[in-house]
Amino acid sequence: MLFKERYKETGNSFIVANRLLSKTTEINRLAATAGVERTEFGGLSVCRVLNGMWQVAGGHGRIDSRKAVEEMVKYHDAGFTSWDLADIYGPAEDFIGEFRKLLASQRGEAELANVQAFTKFVPEPRSMSRQFVERSVEQSRRRMGVDTIDLIQFHWWDYYNPAWLDALVHLSELRDKGMIRNVGLTNFDTVHMQDMKDAGIKIASNQVQYSIIDQRPAVRMAEFCKKNGAVIFAYGTVCGGLLSERYLKKPEPGNAELDTLSLRKYKKMVDAWGGWQLFQELLVALKAAADKHRASIANVAARYVLDRPAVAGVIIGARLGLSEHRQDNARVFGFSLDSEDNEKIEAVTSRSRNLYELIGDCGDEYR
Repeated sequence: MLFKERYKETGNSFIVANRLLSKTTEINRLAATAGVERTEFGGLSVCRVLNGMWQVAGGHGRIDSRKAVEEMVKYHDAGFTSWDLADIYGPAEDFIGEFRKLLASQRGEAELANVQAFTKFVPEPRSMSRQFVERSVEQSRRRMGVDTIDLIQFHWWDYYNPAWLDALVHLSELRDKGMIRNVGLTNFDTVHMQDMKDAGIKIASNQVQYSIIDQRPAVRMAEFCKKNGAVIFAYGTVCGGLLSERYLKKPEPGNAELDTLSLRKYKKMVDAWGGWQLFQELLVALKAAADKHRASIANVAARYVLDRPAVAGVIIGARLGLSEHRQDNARVFGFSLDSEDNEKIEAVTSRSRNLYELIGDCGDEYR
């Protein structure tokens, strides 16, 4: 009756049809996003599976920018509204800017409040003046089309260059100025996070590698974050796709068969962890849990990390316009691992090498 009345008032069937379509789109979107897990972080409601944009930087297939941006709207409509990117990830920040324009044109400006975009500041080690840091942040704001960046995650390549602390002081000042909402880190270890605390710098998050294979954050980082009001955003959770049915009961792949940078990177981590034979045993355990919960191996791998202390979300790469895993990723929210699942998984991982002793704390592999 409501739409008939509006039709009589306007006498314009196009307006009625447009309103009906808009209403239907919203109903479908709400239905699709109903089961998506979210968490409160830094004044934002964040999807616990974040869309990773490292893949747009190269090494994962040629990406069509128009198709990529259109695909981002589909992720958003499915409830995957949170994006992880960096100033060094090729066109990633520009994609966010174009996506925001497209979304606003289709849904209205108000819908932009439902987008969370977390970028990174990854400078070469050098003197960190206030002017340099502010200019870098301003460039990211301009590319992303935002007044305030939701989260800037700072990465530093060389601890022996103490200018990292200057950079964090300046980022904190820009947060107080309103250019940044939250200041976080990428690949910092626990010792240096303690140094930040001692210097009075408030850190909201640390993005680190965390998976069933690489559980180094559980040694020290998670407890530190819990005690100091920070959270972990985990990447590498599905090991670039190695933690999947594709590699179950398959011979060890050679480098030529690993066709993305991610696969090659995480295969090296598997080698350090325990090798291909033990990895196959892990995949069998994960497959049993996946079948039990009508999920995939990747779902189980992501769920395992989501359930770890201090973890706010996991980052799963989005090969925009090339392949999509929205439906599969959504299944992560539909089940919980029970004690039997965890016992079977940990019966395998307990026989692996200790990566904390072998490599060091979070991020030490980059230094």
